[in-house]
Amino acid sequence: MPAVIVSKPNQALAVPRTKGMIGLFPDGKPLENLWVIKHGLAEYTLLRRLGFDLPNPIICYYDWAGGTPFLTQKVTGSLLTANPRAYVLNDMGTGKTRGALWSWDYLRGNGYCGKLLVVCKLSNTDLVWGKEAFGAIPHHKAVVLTGSKKKRLERLNDPEAEIFIVNHDGVKVLYEDLKQRKDIDVLCIDELATFRNPNPRSKLMVNLAQPMKFVWGMTGSPMPNDPVDVWMQCKIITPHTVPRWRSHARDILMTKRGEYLWVPKEGAIEKAYSWMQPAVRFTMDDVQELPERVERYIDVPLSQEQSDTYTKIKNDFLATMDNGQKINAVNAAAAMIKLLQVSGGYVYDDQKNVVKLECDGRKQILRDLVTSASHKVLVFCPFRHMVEGLSELFGGEDPIEHAVVHGDVHEKERNQIFQDFQDTPKYKMILAHPGCMAHGLTLTAADTIIWYCPMASLELYEQANARIHRVSQVHRHQIIHLQATPVERKLYALLRRKAKVQGELLSLFADATAQAQGA
Repeated sequence: MPAVIVSKPNQALAVPRTKGMIGLFPDGKPLENLWVIKHGLAEYTLLRRLGFDLPNPIICYYDWAGGTPFLTQKVTGSLLTANPRAYVLNDMGTGKTRGALWSWDYLRGNGYCGKLLVVCKLSNTDLVWGKEAFGAIPHHKAVVLTGSKKKRLERLNDPEAEIFIVNHDGVKVLYEDLKQRKDIDVLCIDELATFRNPNPRSKLMVNLAQPMKFVWGMTGSPMPNDPVDVWMQCKIITPHTVPRWRSHARDILMTKRGEYLWVPKEGAIEKAYSWMQPAVRFTMDDVQELPERVERYIDVPLSQEQSDTYTKIKNDFLATMDNGQKINAVNAAAAMIKLLQVSGGYVYDDQKNVVKLECDGRKQILRDLVTSASHKVLVFCPFRHMVEGLSELFGGEDPIEHAVVHGDVHEKERNQIFQDFQDTPKYKMILAHPGCMAHGLTLTAADTIIWYCPMASLELYEQANARIHRVSQVHRHQIIHLQATPVERKLYALLRRKAKVQGELLSLFADATAQAQGA
């Protein structure tokens, strides 16, 4: 197939001058034996179908809203802009959120589409999509459709808004109103695997997606249970790629081994992935622009109960200072520890009983991060009662196989957990007190560490992080820190500077309480 000549200054293409080309692109102009046409998305798509090799115009002409995209984000943008239905199966941490926003911005700026509807988990509405929209494409107004139905509708009807962000369950609340909005014709579904079950919520999403001009599904874990999980997701995004009935898809992918037991057939995973096309899939290892170790700090919400308790403890401490008591290392440390416990949602009272505070937002973000990770995960909490409390979060109806490690777990049992985690498929996650992570311990089966809340020991913090930063680590790895309060942010800042926290304890608490005066 003859090559296509790309003229970037003119945003034009020169193709062989034949009757076929002239008929396909009648607005072109002759140039010797060539036919010069616009280098637009429609021209690109048609020429690619004819077998020509040429770059997507987003790669050539889009300025990425002044940002600096990863190569993987450019490839993702090329896929999304050229395909009305597509999947982004990239890992957490690869920049797929911003890649999708840039793709829509390119389409919108060139008149290819209308407004954007993002459907995501509640914990990601403000803290991920709202924040990323503001950071990546601030020239477009984004609104978050949460809260009461009245508040949601007010924001949905904002004439200046171009990006609408709604949580998964919020679609039901606004379904009839969304169906009537012909100006919203791009749908991006984050955490698509949430809709893997054929329930009323998923069927509603099928109906919402059907008339959209562009529909993109994003998930790093499309098969959390078995290959049949992809069927309902494909019914939403690309219904033409899968059998009409789920039972037919199950028969293709699975073999029945008992009354209630189905196991995947050989090649079932590859077959399931073939249904999720067109798609792009990148891991953190594919993002060459990332350093070997990535550190992320994620703001999480405080519940009203946490906020009230935090303020009371802070004020009680300040009141003792007003009564003439001096701040010393002992009382500052005690107050700081209490505030960290409040931030995590598990507090010791005066009788050493554990009081659980409502902290669903922080817990949900933790669970989302664990489920989104492609490899194994270490979650650290500096308090034993917090470790035990969080273990309940990963049980229940949709459990995540995990192990708990703290000071009362016998050394022999602890070593067995570490061995199983490192050398077998057992355990997606270890939930641990960082003091139990011995020097020399290798846990490179994990590529992600999540600090549920910070600790005041630089030595233990670095020792815990070193468990995945070993010679045998073959993946880029990330350290994720959850934070909500001034004390947490200040403590993380000290750890980043490799400061001896105990030596700066008084200034840490004084600064943090001062920042919290208006909290």
